Order: sequence, then C-alpha cells, then structure tokens
Amino acid sequence: MTVTTNKEYGTLLLAFIAGLSLNGSFNSLFDSIIPFSIFPLIALGFAIYCLHQRYVTHPMPEGTPTLAASCFLLGLFLYSSVIRAEYAGMGSNFLLTIICVVLVFWIGYKLNIVSRNKTVNPAD
Repeated sequence: MTVTTNKEYGTLLLAFIAGLSLNGSFNSLFDSIIPFSIFPLIALGFAIYCLHQRYVTHPMPEGTPTLAASCFLLGLFLYSSVIRAEYAGMGSNFLLTIICVVLVFWIGYKLNIVSRNKTVNPAD
C-alpha cells in the first residue's frame, strides 16, 4: 500500500531562488566588494512573479508555506555562506554553514526524504 502525497517542489524551488536572488541583489547594490550585476534583480522579479502566480492559481497543500519560508531562508543563508567563503575579508561563514545544514535536514525531514526507520520487507 502506497501513500501519495502532493508535494510542491516548484514552489519550494521558486522560494529558494527568491532567497538567493534577494541576497544577491542586496549584496550587489550595497556591498563594495561584490561587483554590480542586474541579473539578481531580474531573477528576483521573475521568482516573485512566478510565486505570486502559483499562489493565485493553485491551492497550497498543508505545510507548504512553512517549507517555502524555510527554503527562502536557506537561499538567503546559502548565498551569504558562499560569498563569505569566496571573499574571506567579509568574515566567517561557520554559523551560516551550520544553519544551512540544519535547514537542509529539516526540509528533508518534512518532505519525508530523511526517515529514521526504514524497514526492508523480505520478499515472500
């Protein structure tokens, strides 16, 4: 017997892209170390527009808004962590990396990708 679940991977991916592009836009506009680029602003606009269209046209299953918010935060923290690894003068990325790992495991747990008790049924 299998249980089918309605998982909104598209919404989660768009929320992740929105988090990445929001932090990229903020850093490219206000940080002197990172060069200016228009592409994070374009990606942010498209991601927010697609998220809004998905919200208007499709009903969200239970638990999707929490997962979308956590994917958004994962995008924010992951971009900061990568940028701080690339530009060491901006500071340490240890705490951001730990937060990203915790968020990845929490999202995996909520999507039932990571489960504790995987039992294998022997073939009869």
